[in-house]
Amino acid sequence: MTGRYPLEGITVIDLGQIYNGPYATFLMATAGARVIKIEPHGGEHLRRRGVVGGAALPFAMLNANKTSVTLNLKTEHGKALLIDMVKKGDVLLENFAPGAMDRLGLGWEKLHAINPRLVYGSGTGFGLSGPKRDYPAMDLTVQAMAGVMSITGFADRPPVKAGPAICDFITGVHLYGAVVTALYEREKTGVGRLVEVSMQEAIYSSLSSNLGMWWGSNGKAPPRTGNQHGGLAEAPYNVYPTKDGYIAIICVGEQHWKSLIEAMERPDLRGDSRFTSLKKRVENMAAVDELVNAFTARFDKQPLFELLMKHRVPCAPVRDLDEVVNDPHLHARGALLWQEHPELGRIPVQSSPLRFAGTDQMPITPSRKLGADNDAIYGEWLGLSATDIAALTKEGVI
Repeated sequence: MTGRYPLEGITVIDLGQIYNGPYATFLMATAGARVIKIEPHGGEHLRRRGVVGGAALPFAMLNANKTSVTLNLKTEHGKALLIDMVKKGDVLLENFAPGAMDRLGLGWEKLHAINPRLVYGSGTGFGLSGPKRDYPAMDLTVQAMAGVMSITGFADRPPVKAGPAICDFITGVHLYGAVVTALYEREKTGVGRLVEVSMQEAIYSSLSSNLGMWWGSNGKAPPRTGNQHGGLAEAPYNVYPTKDGYIAIICVGEQHWKSLIEAMERPDLRGDSRFTSLKKRVENMAAVDELVNAFTARFDKQPLFELLMKHRVPCAPVRDLDEVVNDPHLHARGALLWQEHPELGRIPVQSSPLRFAGTDQMPITPSRKLGADNDAIYGEWLGLSATDIAALTKEGVI
């Protein structure tokens, strides 16, 4: 390795579950932090979901580079063990329902009093306060509540959810940023703080284009725009058919439009009054799409992509997941790699998107079996004897 990882020396107590908490702590682990993942005896929800189809892969993706321990926080000994960990830790992160940790007697105020340097990260659906605080918060319900579903899909069809779990993962990135910001502050003050990220609030800014159309129409609900620009403010901007699939094309400036005309070998369109400015093209969006459709339908998507790239027209073939997983670019950069997982076999796993100049990417180690590191964490780190650990196991604490 050619340099330090930014979070070396930081210990994270990870109570995260499903997606947003575990992704935040995955980013911390690959930035050099020691992440101790704590799960109940049967494993957290995402691990238990692994019995269904290929659902074991997401757990392996998000929990690489972490140690795994079990802990029953509903027992007094379990709570005492967590408090011992908090005394030695730097960060505790959880994305339980609001109030869950307080009901266990392990909320922010108590843990802060025990370790004033602790940074406590909380990920929730709608925040730790407010009238919607206790609403059920999964990616689907937040997409519905936050307006994402209302703007996703086609105007003549019902709303649909976005394909990826965007609310969960955008929240995870924000939660990572909030924790690291608080760690930076702690370097100056010596005192940690509570940081929280709401899924609804984290996703709001991504609605910008659609909010622009809402604002411009004096509060009228904008239509769903399918693959067109969310604010209907760009043309061409769509997904167009090819002989063997689809290609996405966007022209955000006059030069892009001129380049597309050149690629289409349609110099006659330069003087067409319907297309001489962005405003005109937006007014005649259907005609623009009809022209582009007729052009793209003559090609296979890869040769068309190469032609448009030659003319510097912003575009991309619509690729399926198999193409993405095997993307030579992502593998060349180390963003994706094939891992021999001891339980799952050969799987594709991601590296952190965060790159730190002067330091090599963190090697990605497989996610651990449930409780695999009980002896190492409770024995070597906390200093419990083998007899103590055996007693805790017998009591059902670990």
